[in-house]
Amino acid sequence: MSGFPAPSPAEAAHLSGLVLEWFDRSQRVLPWRSEPTPYRVWVSEIMLQQTRVEAVKPYFARFVSRLPDVAALAAVDEDTLLSLWEGLGYYNRVRNMQKAAKTVMAQYGGRLPDTAAELSKLSGIGSYTAAAIASIAFGEAVPAVDGNVLRVLARLFGIEEDILSPRNKKAFTALDGRLLPPQRAGDFNQAMMELGALVCLPNGTPLCGECPFREDCRAYQEGSAAYLPVRAAKRKRRVEERTVLLITTPSGRFLVRRRPKKGLLAGMWEFIEYQGALTAEEAAAAAEGMGLSVEEIEPLPHATHLFTHIEWQLSGWLILCKEEVPVSGGVYLSMKEREGYAIPSAFRTYLAAAEEFSEKM
Repeated sequence: MSGFPAPSPAEAAHLSGLVLEWFDRSQRVLPWRSEPTPYRVWVSEIMLQQTRVEAVKPYFARFVSRLPDVAALAAVDEDTLLSLWEGLGYYNRVRNMQKAAKTVMAQYGGRLPDTAAELSKLSGIGSYTAAAIASIAFGEAVPAVDGNVLRVLARLFGIEEDILSPRNKKAFTALDGRLLPPQRAGDFNQAMMELGALVCLPNGTPLCGECPFREDCRAYQEGSAAYLPVRAAKRKRRVEERTVLLITTPSGRFLVRRRPKKGLLAGMWEFIEYQGALTAEEAAAAAEGMGLSVEEIEPLPHATHLFTHIEWQLSGWLILCKEEVPVSGGVYLSMKEREGYAIPSAFRTYLAAAEEFSEKM
């Protein structure tokens, strides 16, 4: 169907009752649910952007152990902050968290504001995240609509509108708000997200037999789950070829340098890298151009890393140099010394190669 329905109060109560009953019975045990303080809910919601729940768990435990509250987050140095986030990617998320924490300390007495409207004024907290924190941590009756909820709603009501359209997202949010029971707003928001994550799965493979909405779902009745929700075609990523030089020494140490403070992966540490796919001769010449004396060079595995709008095709060379020659902006590290130097997951393949090399020396 085109357009958006307007369920009656009785229909809304029926549907919210079904999903809450299912949630009470089927919800996962998650560390931020067992202790849903505003700070922990905030950290979890930011980490869960672009990242699976199971992958987030160990990062969440490490982060809140080291930075247990807003004051600690506001005060921590950037290198430690980034190293705690290492592996999660999208590092502007944690930089914005620290900006927000400093604002909370300066303007809110160290306590996160308790409404979505106030939360959305903080760096890095958009409308969904603000609603999630406000409803889960403070009980405010505001709908929190993420990709999982959009999928559930589109299938439940058979809505054939583009879920990526800002206008349609507002309409989906309003529809979700009609279903939301004020007395259990946080539970309802989590239940809808959980249903999308565990049952109403993407790519046309929902587990309809386990869904509390099965008897009410238009997509189930009409067999349309395979093509719902509707999404406009995404822009293709730009492909860039890059070469990583893993420059090592007989001591088992390797060379890293900090990336510029602005742009992609700003302020992170990286191996020496160049645009284009360098041959062995070109890679050795690049190292020698930095004043290094190359003794051996061997190829490293290729790797691919996807950013939102860019795809990196990476090739690499392990270059053993005679000694540690100072390189502008560069630091030689052992694996033990690496803590506190956040290296992006884009270079995961080459970090593993550095670790393997260090173990051999």
